[in-house]
Amino acid sequence: MYKKFKHENLIVSPGPHQTGRVTTTKIMAQVLIALLPAFFVTVWFYGARAIFLLAFCVTLCIVFEYLFEIIAKKPNTVSDLSAAVTGVLLAFNLPVTLPYWMAAIGCFVAIVITKQLFGGIGQNFANPAITARIVLFLSFPTEMTTWAVPGRIFLATDAVTGATPLGLMNHGETDALPSMWDMFAGNIGGSMGEISAAALIIGGVFLLVRNIISPAIPVSFIGTVALFSIIAGENPLFHILAGGLMLGAFFMATDYSTSPITNRGKIVFGIGCGVLAMLIRVFSSYPEGVSFAILIMNILVPHIDNLSRNKLYGGGHYERR
Repeated sequence: MYKKFKHENLIVSPGPHQTGRVTTTKIMAQVLIALLPAFFVTVWFYGARAIFLLAFCVTLCIVFEYLFEIIAKKPNTVSDLSAAVTGVLLAFNLPVTLPYWMAAIGCFVAIVITKQLFGGIGQNFANPAITARIVLFLSFPTEMTTWAVPGRIFLATDAVTGATPLGLMNHGETDALPSMWDMFAGNIGGSMGEISAAALIIGGVFLLVRNIISPAIPVSFIGTVALFSIIAGENPLFHILAGGLMLGAFFMATDYSTSPITNRGKIVFGIGCGVLAMLIRVFSSYPEGVSFAILIMNILVPHIDNLSRNKLYGGGHYERR
């Protein structure tokens, strides 16, 4: 009456799992599409150097994943596009003038150490691109805080350097702050992919409309930053448009593997990211706190899931005899 299955017919694998027509490849492809507006703005303001650095990071992330899985005799996952997304996000978190060999170290940290050594996609405890950015910042603080003024840059030596809006604010140079329009459009210094809030909002809205991400994390993250700014007596619009908030809120804090499962957990996660980011911005000597905030909250995700998971009612306690 019942068909017997042999154990070799059962396949046990870590998530994400394919359900229906939604696959990891399709999700990652839509994330790449959502990142296109920010890419075009970056190329417009920074020139060919932005294309070279982004292509380098994407290529190296794919190569590292491919080689690691060959050496470890694991199934090849390059086709799911997750390594390509990591490469784009890492490049977007770097100054356009960063030397290629430093970017290569970041790619290795993101793919091999943060992702593959913990089991691959779906099992990493922290966002690979953010972890790589923080490792590079701690290892090469000068190069990671040298920001190019927007211009047609072909080589790193072509760039004229300047300060980011958050850097100017941190040093009290409020008279030199760019206009809100420049911060919205992207005509400012900063990491490659974080300069244009407008482009990132367009990409974020695309992901929301396509149901790739939930609004819980971006809304609670950005809303907390705005509220904290008002309480601290600072301009909330400035803090929303400045730095990596939009890139972090829409594209990195929403990473499936490193964010909570439940809606309540996502809201707690977003609020935590916003509070930590603003504490670093307002009270520390380092002007930006988005990356550190997301990494800290990534580590707390298992505890957030445990505290926010739905409780079952109507069942009795099982007593082992």
